[in-house]
Amino acid sequence: MQEISFRNDILPLKDKLYRLALRITLDSAEAEDIVQDTMIRVWNKREEWKQFESVEAYCLTVARNLAIDRSQKMDAQHEELLPEMQEISDALRPDEQLEQQEQLSLIHRLINDLPEKQRTMLQLRDVEEKSYKEIAEIMHLTEEQVKVNLFRARQRIKMKYNDIIRYGL
Repeated sequence: MQEISFRNDILPLKDKLYRLALRITLDSAEAEDIVQDTMIRVWNKREEWKQFESVEAYCLTVARNLAIDRSQKMDAQHEELLPEMQEISDALRPDEQLEQQEQLSLIHRLINDLPEKQRTMLQLRDVEEKSYKEIAEIMHLTEEQVKVNLFRARQRIKMKYNDIIRYGL
């Protein structure tokens, strides 16, 4: 078994932890605080690192739980993702850029309207590119539950998106 190093194994996870915390809390400053708290908690458990099957899964679980707690305390204030997180091609005409921005904004709103569990799963699967098994481990679910929840989340987004586009609902 390989020796786990904070600098080489845990510190590089800070960006993933931040994105996960941001997806849950929808607050950049809060996400930064959660990453810092996660790092402190993981460091305080350094004697137990050898017992973890996956130190990354442990870190993501800690960050997820802290983010859920904080977002519930903040009454889950919803904000759109920051504009600098959205890259739009310079080749598009202004009207196309506006249309693309509106579509992205709509998709972000639909994702933000999902239950926290489904939002987190989408973040881990589609952004962090985690496997179903890793997501199941992080969220303490079975792989089947992860697959079903992801399918339902994607279907819900697709259905609501199509309703809005077709009927303006």
